Amino acid sequence: MERTLILDCNVKVGEEVKICGWVYTRRDHGKILFLDVTDRSGLIQVVATGGKIPELHPQDVVSITGKVNKRQENLVNKNIPTGEIEVYAENIEVLSKAAELPFDMGGKELDLQLPTLLDFRSLTLRHPKVKEIFKVQAAILEGFRKISKELDCVEIVVPEIAASATEGGAEVFHVDYYGHSAFMTQSPQLYKQMLVPVFERVFTIAHAYRAEPSVTTRHLSVSTQLDCEFGFVEFEEVLDLMEQVGIETIKFAENQSKDILKDFGIKPVAFGKVPRLTLRETQEIIFKEFGRDARLEKDLAPQDEVDICQWSLKTHGSDFVTITHFPTAKRAFYSKPDTKDPEYSLSFDFLFRGVEIVSGAQRINDYQQLVDVIKARGMDPENFEMYLQAFKYGMPPEGGFSFGLERMTMHMLGLANVREASLFPRDMERVDIRLSAKGNPSTTLGTGVKREK
Repeated sequence: MERTLILDCNVKVGEEVKICGWVYTRRDHGKILFLDVTDRSGLIQVVATGGKIPELHPQDVVSITGKVNKRQENLVNKNIPTGEIEVYAENIEVLSKAAELPFDMGGKELDLQLPTLLDFRSLTLRHPKVKEIFKVQAAILEGFRKISKELDCVEIVVPEIAASATEGGAEVFHVDYYGHSAFMTQSPQLYKQMLVPVFERVFTIAHAYRAEPSVTTRHLSVSTQLDCEFGFVEFEEVLDLMEQVGIETIKFAENQSKDILKDFGIKPVAFGKVPRLTLRETQEIIFKEFGRDARLEKDLAPQDEVDICQWSLKTHGSDFVTITHFPTAKRAFYSKPDTKDPEYSLSFDFLFRGVEIVSGAQRINDYQQLVDVIKARGMDPENFEMYLQAFKYGMPPEGGFSFGLERMTMHMLGLANVREASLFPRDMERVDIRLSAKGNPSTTLGTGVKREK
């Protein structure tokens, strides 16, 4: 018999079906056994009686044939799409036995400490509530691709090993590349800029590798970046495009994930008019509204980001705020200084619900200016030879931005730690398994220093 997906059983009442999936829970009632069985489409209750019942445990992989029946009205489960039906099992075949589980997987919530959640990652990802996180993440990816294509961007694939550090500095992963020194890319930035003279508009979904000595609730050593780069644009146009991509991506993901967001108890995103503020204007508002004086700081602290987003929601009805004009010296070398005040760059961050999810800038597109900046930053232009070729042979005014996928997911769902929004997170303490031989690394989570953007 051909397999039927669990959700499709809704239209097969009175028919014989074969379903295949995992035992989620089992409930014994004397001679009657109730199973909750899951597959990629959903969950269904299976009723088994008599001698038809093999020994079954949670996460056993089973193939079940039986008849789809309507449930009695007083037994309908309104919390699941298949709550009005059940399968009366005629035959249950165990396709793969599961070992005894190290913890209970049958509850609505998976009440585990983060280290345990990650130590058993291939198991905990099966839990419905955990799985939902990555359905939202998939919707974010789909939404980003959709709006990027609508803006006539070409999708590109960039290398993950580079001859030089993208942004300079020491916080890079070194690679022994056939006896030569190379680096894991800190971002796809240089490559997407190199492709602007080819396609004018590009986007990519790529990993970024940052060997920063910090363990916080909002940073990963390997993150997923959603990047766009546009040719023939000036600063205000880049801001317009960035806000359009960010808002349309999140709107799409929210519309695709309404039931999940409701399950997580998340309020709808406030899509009011997005305020645009310079860094100094932001710091003045924080001083006036919240009484904290950070007006001489060169960046926003995490609490500043929380506060200015609260102000934006209260005064503009927006969960978003755009912050511009960060100090040139604190931004990557390719960020263009503002000609009106070169101390500040034509750069920006996009904040969502209290955290930065995007960084970007108008870029330097003049070859000699770029060479001079690279030298002034103490770097060798020869290490950027291929990158500089793109500018030497004609680069239009251009700019772009980069979203952090895991952060977007984290704050759409109100998660406590960005690692919950990464399928297989990498940080100072973990590459699948915990790296420390002693102690509990969870004691340092959330207490690390803030790293620069």
